[in-house]
Amino acid sequence: MRDFEFQTVPHITLSYGAARRLGELLRARHAGLARVCVVTDRFLNTSGLIRPALDSLAAQGWQVTLIDDVIADPPDHVVLEAAQRARQARIEVVVGLGGGSSMDVAKLIAVLAASDQPLGDMYGVGKVRGPRLPLVQVPTTAGTGSEVTCVSIVTTGATTKAGVVSPHLYADMAVLDAELTLDLPAPVTAATGIDAMVHAIEAYTSAHKKNPLSDNLARQALALLSANLLRACRDPHDRQAREAMLLGAMLAGQAFANAPVAAVHALAYPLGGHFHVPHGLSNSLVLPHVLRFNADAARELYAELAAIVVPNSTGSSAQRCAAFIDYCAELSPQTGIASRLSEVGVTPGDLDRLADDAMLQTRLLVNNPREVTRADAFAIYQAAY
Repeated sequence: MRDFEFQTVPHITLSYGAARRLGELLRARHAGLARVCVVTDRFLNTSGLIRPALDSLAAQGWQVTLIDDVIADPPDHVVLEAAQRARQARIEVVVGLGGGSSMDVAKLIAVLAASDQPLGDMYGVGKVRGPRLPLVQVPTTAGTGSEVTCVSIVTTGATTKAGVVSPHLYADMAVLDAELTLDLPAPVTAATGIDAMVHAIEAYTSAHKKNPLSDNLARQALALLSANLLRACRDPHDRQAREAMLLGAMLAGQAFANAPVAAVHALAYPLGGHFHVPHGLSNSLVLPHVLRFNADAARELYAELAAIVVPNSTGSSAQRCAAFIDYCAELSPQTGIASRLSEVGVTPGDLDRLADDAMLQTRLLVNNPREVTRADAFAIYQAAY
């Protein structure tokens, strides 16, 4: 067995309605502190979804600074402005309450508000020096797994993204409350759920850091997600399905935090940068085409995963691998979300630019089970078009 390391969030709470007790949960861990920053987006604030959590914080004597201007694929200036507000308020605890973007920004605020290290020096792997403020993550979607990862993705230019990857970004506590996900629309449920499935699949086939703990987490995540995705899409108030999706997304997050994702994500990022396609949908659009590209190199592993999502698949490893890929290709049509690049505004003339940008994602491409050339990336986008 090859050497490996595994890290994750030290305290995880899964409890229906837990957000309504957020003030108590924080008070139990940070009895002597008073000033908390809640990082979210405008919709979650104005919709009232997070109001019970804010009320709970106030009832426990927390002085709340609310930062609700996070947007999808957050630009670096949003991160820096939010961190400055947190410094001015002398924040002592940071809470990310929302989707992946809100939680990613919360991670960076926790570091930037406690350190003089510039954000620009943090991009890459293992470059955060710390220290950081206490950090609590509360997801409102079952997808990104950001509540248990040590990665934060920032838009650094008009269309480019960069990642900050460091153990400093692991939260102190993740709070999983399925009540927050009950009214998630079916298209968002589908895209974020498929995103979580991609995390499990790519962790299981990660070229360099695949390990037994991530493998077990990825398998369990894929079992939960595949069994409950359609249920959650069809009945948004199916509490059991929602809790299973939330747990599955978190397990997949733990898996890929230690066995990183690869070409699906590398080819998805340019779609978000150029066309503002939500991250989960970007992943789902290229997923089956990357899997087909990887099939020769990852045949045995895909065949193993077929036993989870297509338990009646039989035959050779090549046949079971094909069944697995076919299953993944049907996820978008079955859930009703876009399945072709042409449906999200991409034109044939855009494929060269997308391929060029995908090749910049070296941090991700190195994890792919098969080497991806620029010509390969173009061909994958062409197949997805």
